[in-house]
Amino acid sequence: MFYSKLIIAVLNFFDYFQQKKIIKLIETKFTNPIIVFDIGAHYGETIKLFLKKLKIEKIYSFEASPKNFQVLKKRISKNPINKVEIYNFGLGDKISETYINQAIESSSSTLNELNKDSNYLKKKLRILNIKNKNNFSHKLPIKILTLDSFIEKNDIKNIDLLKIDTEGYEFNILKGLSKYINIARLIYFEHHYDDMIIKNYKFGDIHKFLINNHFKMIKKSKMLFRKSFEYVYENQKV
Repeated sequence: MFYSKLIIAVLNFFDYFQQKKIIKLIETKFTNPIIVFDIGAHYGETIKLFLKKLKIEKIYSFEASPKNFQVLKKRISKNPINKVEIYNFGLGDKISETYINQAIESSSSTLNELNKDSNYLKKKLRILNIKNKNNFSHKLPIKILTLDSFIEKNDIKNIDLLKIDTEGYEFNILKGLSKYINIARLIYFEHHYDDMIIKNYKFGDIHKFLINNHFKMIKKSKMLFRKSFEYVYENQKV
């Protein structure tokens, strides 16, 4: 267990420095305090990073997992910040009730089904010292809203930065923003190319969707030791 925690800590260390480079790019795009939508907040890592590195007017933060949300809520309550609002529901392409696969490695929790025969999953199981692949995750009930519905209900006028890190559910979230996508200026998301998560789309589908909605890719960055990339797209009409 110590070995697995050490590996995760090392990955988080490298991720932090990679994210700092992307934050520097984002910082060049704004002069005034910004409104951020942080989808897939996990334990609040990006909330902390955004508050430290960017001029923030407001962060709307969403974490679908009720288990992860309890940790997020506890951390936020220790340092209450009126610039941050946290919500315990998922976002997708339609309003519904479903289940999240809550992983033992909490940051791998996903609304998608897992490919139990994935070599990438087998590697994770070895690192985490889990003998039975069925013990990697369990299902928890959650609610799903759409970004369009949230924007309408809360009278949101603009989103300067939309960050999405939802372990294979990114395209579903973007499709739920079809009505108000024009109010987003930058979209920053992660995409996995490994086969652990079963997705009904490819990166090309996200790219085509964003291009058709007048966005242009301005950053592509490979995450160390994984078949994952981070992307930043900019709205060309704002």
